[in-house]
Amino acid sequence: MSGRTSRLSTTAVLRTPGGLSLRYRPRALAVGVAAALLAVGLGLVALGSGDYPMGPADVLRTLVGGGTPAEQFIVHELRLPRLITALLVGAALSLAGTVFQSLVRNPLGSPDILGFTQGASAGALVVVVLGGSSLALAGAAVAGGLATGLVIYALAWRRGVHGYRLILVGIGIAAILTGVNGYLLTRAPLMDAARAVLWLTGSLDGRGWANAGPLLAVLVVVTPVVLVLCGPALRMMELGDDTAGALGVPVRRLRLVLLTAAVLLVSFAAAAAGPVSFVALVAPHVTKRLTRAPGPNLLPSMAVGAALLVGADLLAQRAFPGHQLPVGVVTGVIGGGYLVWLLALERRAGRL
Repeated sequence: MSGRTSRLSTTAVLRTPGGLSLRYRPRALAVGVAAALLAVGLGLVALGSGDYPMGPADVLRTLVGGGTPAEQFIVHELRLPRLITALLVGAALSLAGTVFQSLVRNPLGSPDILGFTQGASAGALVVVVLGGSSLALAGAAVAGGLATGLVIYALAWRRGVHGYRLILVGIGIAAILTGVNGYLLTRAPLMDAARAVLWLTGSLDGRGWANAGPLLAVLVVVTPVVLVLCGPALRMMELGDDTAGALGVPVRRLRLVLLTAAVLLVSFAAAAAGPVSFVALVAPHVTKRLTRAPGPNLLPSMAVGAALLVGADLLAQRAFPGHQLPVGVVTGVIGGGYLVWLLALERRAGRL
């Protein structure tokens, strides 16, 4: 598409010969593209490493239909589903975290803190205690996340749902569900409890196409709604409900749609890989620091989240030869270290 680009401070406008215009931020676009390329590069490394090592050229040849039968089986059946699941989970969690942080106008507005992740975990643990298949566990995780979202929304409602009340109610629900989950673990058989603990940590081990498929379907439906229909209004909502309402934004209806979309993303991500911690919290922060742009930065954040989770999974598989870590352990270490570094910076700047 040919066009002419003009700069408006930190924003550029691409005008096409047909009269259409697209406003974007060059730095945010560059960050998104760089993060996407990093995710693809890390993915190629992940596909080619392991007990059966393959070079990048061999991986690419196998992906397009070449390679030996052994290479096709290893790439297409063993490694590629895990990689696709990691990419989708990272993008979904990051998009959900960005939406939550924008809605509550708080940098700690993450599904890990607001109770939605704990709700998905509670649903999965009920299946573990009662006995059920992996498919039932995934479905229960989605149901638990959605039910928790309904409870938090109902308790936080008072002539609308505002960020401060949503945070307080979410923290309270998270504390309650943490206790419930601990009790459910004590009621599960020993082997099932061990399996549940691995899932609760967040793991991509053994993930197949059946895990990635439902999350991909949700992303295909939800992402355009958030980006195209709600994205511009979400930027205005960061100015405050009164200001956004004065600008014509239907604040209550938009908040309900965005909360529903974010809860769906978190729930299906948890069903695919367990409640992977800190990605939804850290990825939006990292994106905002890289783009240096106001607003939610939705697309760049998705790319950063995907790259973060793929890199964390690669590290979890290769950091200790002969022993694989759950990816949630690595994201927890990275996320915790990032928060400590961020707090140190805030204290040095005199804001703490």
